[in-house]
Amino acid sequence: MTPGELKEKILPKVEDLMRAASRIMLEAKDIDSSVDAKSGRQNFVTDYDKRVQEKLREGLLSILPEALFLGEESSNNVDISKGLAWIVDPIDGTTNFIKGLNMSAISVALSYDAKPQLGAIYNPYAEEFFAAVKTLGSTMNGRPIRVSEHELKDGVVIVGTAPYYPELVDASFETARYYFERCIDIRRSGSAAIDLCNVACGRAELYVEQRVYPWDYAAGALIVEEAGGKTDDLHGGELQFQTFTAARAGNAKVEFT
Repeated sequence: MTPGELKEKILPKVEDLMRAASRIMLEAKDIDSSVDAKSGRQNFVTDYDKRVQEKLREGLLSILPEALFLGEESSNNVDISKGLAWIVDPIDGTTNFIKGLNMSAISVALSYDAKPQLGAIYNPYAEEFFAAVKTLGSTMNGRPIRVSEHELKDGVVIVGTAPYYPELVDASFETARYYFERCIDIRRSGSAAIDLCNVACGRAELYVEQRVYPWDYAAGALIVEEAGGKTDDLHGGELQFQTFTAARAGNAKVEFT
């Protein structure tokens, strides 16, 4: 499938599906009673995560029945190394969702041989739909976006704290301190997908986190790259999309050291 076909035929269907699924989030009631704990410190899932994911799974597989499906709230033992695969986070920022902070998003990527070819992220609270197709650029609500041209010293850095992994606390806050001393200020939103979009559209210059999973960053990484930015695994290597990793995304002016 060509990039043009992905943009013209697949992306509009994905957007319609994501907007429809977001109504489950927006109409949620009594969220506290739907919360379950997952493995890891302070790692939660709600019935709404599961409902959104099931709606996305059914819809995405109807769009491309030949694709595999890798979702956060289902079996993660899906080998996406060959062929097409949907990579989905139904509610990225579940803790924000539980607390009513209105900073959560739906994230959907389509990969081929474990390389994202299409990425879409929808924040229904801000009504911002970010999208990218490999080689065709990135958009927000249909308008082209670009990363900023500010250097780190004039920039904002978004730092994820990998809260589910106590063994990464020291590394997370050492990273935060390192960048705090080299930029205007740091931020933390609680949603990697939203963080990556904020880099892509120039609201921040850099995002870093010690551990994220493919559903957290597959769509967002492509959106950053197609907006003129760059990504790596925080150690200079390429991002991988079949397992967890550290992740970093920034504009072209920020040096990755």
